[in-house]
Amino acid sequence: MMNTFYRYLIATSLLLAISSTGLESFAGNKDRSGQAGASELLINPWARSTGWGNAGISNIKGLEAIWSNVGGTAFTKKTELIFSHTTWLKGSDVNIFSFGLSQRVGESGAFGLAVMSMNYGDIPITTNDDPDGGLGNFTPSLLNIGLSYAKSFSNSIHAGFVLKIISESISDISAQGVAIDAGIQYVTGATENIHFGISLKNIGPTMKFSGDGLSLRAFIPGQETQFTVEQRSEAFELPTQLVIGTAYDFNFEKESRFTLAANFTSNSFTKDQITLGGEFSLREYLLLRAGYTYENGIWSDIESADRTNVSKGLSAGLSIQVPLNKESGSVFSIDYSYRDTDHFNGNHTIGARISF
Repeated sequence: MMNTFYRYLIATSLLLAISSTGLESFAGNKDRSGQAGASELLINPWARSTGWGNAGISNIKGLEAIWSNVGGTAFTKKTELIFSHTTWLKGSDVNIFSFGLSQRVGESGAFGLAVMSMNYGDIPITTNDDPDGGLGNFTPSLLNIGLSYAKSFSNSIHAGFVLKIISESISDISAQGVAIDAGIQYVTGATENIHFGISLKNIGPTMKFSGDGLSLRAFIPGQETQFTVEQRSEAFELPTQLVIGTAYDFNFEKESRFTLAANFTSNSFTKDQITLGGEFSLREYLLLRAGYTYENGIWSDIESADRTNVSKGLSAGLSIQVPLNKESGSVFSIDYSYRDTDHFNGNHTIGARISF
């Protein structure tokens, strides 16, 4: 047992060394922060995985893996449903509603569907002539739909991909795009308690806004006819990520478990991040988890130029699970997570999950 653990520590050290030195081509660039579009793709809408800062990308199982590491959806036993609601940056009146479904197909495959919608509420319409509003409201719409397939190629290797459909719009301007995620998990150890995972996310063509909102009617000097002038919108790239993670399960008596997990996230348009998290399971009835995500400048004052993230890095969560049918393994659970932020009252996510 101890020799296996020591080998695991050595492998983890090598993995982190490769992450920090051998991935320079993927290194985050703080000078490009804010230049990518569709940044909602970086928001995890699920309660379980956010409770420990997405640290478990190497061992996540079931439907929530469709965001973190799609290879984990191959562990879907039969059918899984999740509904979740996130109060994003509490106090800003931004809400995220999510729904997901995964279905096992054949002996080793699983299909998944995930829908995420961000609601900003009603925003007053203002113009140069009416800066105080009074002209009505408009409601921005951000919608992401993910379709996934994952397969277990052996007891150790599980991999899959996600096709994402992205839609952003207001009443007179919209942009649509597509992206692909791919992920793989590798499980080893005498009790399958050692996990490694890699996930490449948000790979796709540029997006561009278009619509009547980019047009205006104007008179050209010397002409009596009014012309319609259309402005051209600049195309923008998607926020690509590469995530490498590892986890180790400490299995105790009476079906209790503690999992220590870590990952390295390489962002194309923001700073790279390192996440460390832990999850304790009491016979799979009660699960407690916490995590911390570090990036350069996260301990600086929010007003300083070194700080580019409103998140403070800390996250915590819990799950309460109730078996519905022990023979079939059906389970119902309520999940909650909290992510700490500056200037707001954090991000709160609550979800309901049923697996049967």
